Amino acid sequence: MIVLDARDWEPPRPFEAVLQALCDLPPGERIRLVVGREPLPLYAVLERNGYAWFAMARDDGAFEIDICERAAFGDK
Repeated sequence: MIVLDARDWEPPRPFEAVLQALCDLPPGERIRLVVGREPLPLYAVLERNGYAWFAMARDDGAFEIDICERAAFGDK
C-alpha cells in the first residue's frame, strides 16, 4: 500500500500526488490518502478513470481515502 500523508500540503499538491501515484500503482495495490479535507474534486476524476475509493472521516478531522482499481476494490 502506498500511503500519502497530505494533511499539511496545500492544494493542488495532494491531487497531483495521487494522480502520480496512480501512474506508478502496481496492479491489485492501493493508495491511502490522508488529507485535511475531503477531496471532492478527486472523486470525479477517479470515477472517470476506473478507480474506486472508500473515504472515512477520522476523529482528528482528517480524511482517509483508500483508492484502487475498481475491479480490485473488493479483493483486499
